[in-house]
Amino acid sequence: MGVKAFRSLLAIGVCLAALPAQAETLKEALAKAYESNPSLEAARANQRATDENVPIERADSLPSLSASGGINEFPYDSSDIASAQRQATASVTLGVPIYAGGGVKNGIRAAETRVVAGQADLRGTESQVFSQVVAAYMDVVQNEALVGLAANNVEVLNVNLQATSDRFEIGDLTRTDVAQSQSRLSLARGDLEASRANLIRARENYIALVGEAPTDLQPPPPLPGLPATPDDAVDVALQNNPDLLAAMERAKAAGFDVRVASASRLPTLSVNAGADYSNFLNSLPEALQGLTPNSNSGASVGVRATVPLYQGGRPAALRRQAQARESVALENIVATERDLIAQVRAAYSSWRAANEIIASSQTAVEAAALSLEGVRAENTVGNRTILDILDAQQEHLRAQVQLVTARRNAYVAGFTLLAAMGRAEARDLGLDELGTLYDPTVNYERVRRKAWDWSDDPAPVTQSTRTVDIPAQDAEIPPQQAVE
Repeated sequence: MGVKAFRSLLAIGVCLAALPAQAETLKEALAKAYESNPSLEAARANQRATDENVPIERADSLPSLSASGGINEFPYDSSDIASAQRQATASVTLGVPIYAGGGVKNGIRAAETRVVAGQADLRGTESQVFSQVVAAYMDVVQNEALVGLAANNVEVLNVNLQATSDRFEIGDLTRTDVAQSQSRLSLARGDLEASRANLIRARENYIALVGEAPTDLQPPPPLPGLPATPDDAVDVALQNNPDLLAAMERAKAAGFDVRVASASRLPTLSVNAGADYSNFLNSLPEALQGLTPNSNSGASVGVRATVPLYQGGRPAALRRQAQARESVALENIVATERDLIAQVRAAYSSWRAANEIIASSQTAVEAAALSLEGVRAENTVGNRTILDILDAQQEHLRAQVQLVTARRNAYVAGFTLLAAMGRAEARDLGLDELGTLYDPTVNYERVRRKAWDWSDDPAPVTQSTRTVDIPAQDAEIPPQQAVE
């Protein structure tokens, strides 16, 4: 099952979720997080800042133009030579870089490569946020089910205690039977309160990630594209994982940094042009008025070459430093690859194990239910004690809890595996069907060739949504489906 199938399944989930009032699907939760999660918004802003490094580096390859002016007053002059009392000056200077040893060119290449690395990092942040949302979504679903099971257990044990007390009153059971029933009921009530606290915590965590309170969360769709073997998963991850791709791009950028450092010991060449104007503002003494003009102007054009001969070892130190940082970047590729392989294999193992636990837990639930029914029947004819009933009830509950937990763990592990394989981003999840996706290349293309000093962007405003107005969550649950 591929990405298109996953989109279809998510779309079907949306249609089915429209039937209950205010029901919410996993796809809708992911879309809300995509639009308003502060971590994701911050990552996008950070990428826009990285984009600006390209025009910053390119600025060194473009002409520079500056102007200056001033007025000078000469109230006192100790010499016997008559001179002007004031002077106004103005000048304009144009500089055009011709050659900089390749430093500018490689600086631009390094910046462009880091943009690509940053875009891969943004993909990784998307996958990370989506993995957190999926875990939070499944935590709410799991804890709602666990609260339902715990509440049902309290109700069953309460009925059992009442029946035990009634039979004690007529002398059919002993005080010990009543005490055992009371003990199990008290423990069950404590477990219920703990389950409710866990549900509230899960719902609050959901709000922190999605920005809205969970409402009647629907069962998630099956996960598509899961690999048949861990080796298949590793092969896909090595090709698509954004963290690994980002590490590779950073290593390329570090190689360009070495060339930039090397350029500091090569000659530079530039063309310069200038114009200047001065005016004595009619302050020349009468003796000079016929000899010196009141104003004058001039222009100059020239070529400037700079050849570094000795810089105290600085260029070599910069190159060695850049080479060491390139070595760091190369080692980071291997470190990222190792972590990725371990993560993929562990996620695959957890996913397969959880699926096996689901199968065994399903059998255990069915067997425990049958056992509980048999123990109750045997108790009516005196072959089983109240403690046997309580133990059978507890065993049935444990099997149900294990099944609910395994279903949650299998889904989260499966999604984590897809994320490590680079297949858990917005387009993979079909979020483009709900609206336009954020494209980091749009901003990059907008700014990469900007060369005007006053082309500012509007003042930034917060894009993510606050949750301060969302009421504190409770442990009330919607009607629960029976555990199959």
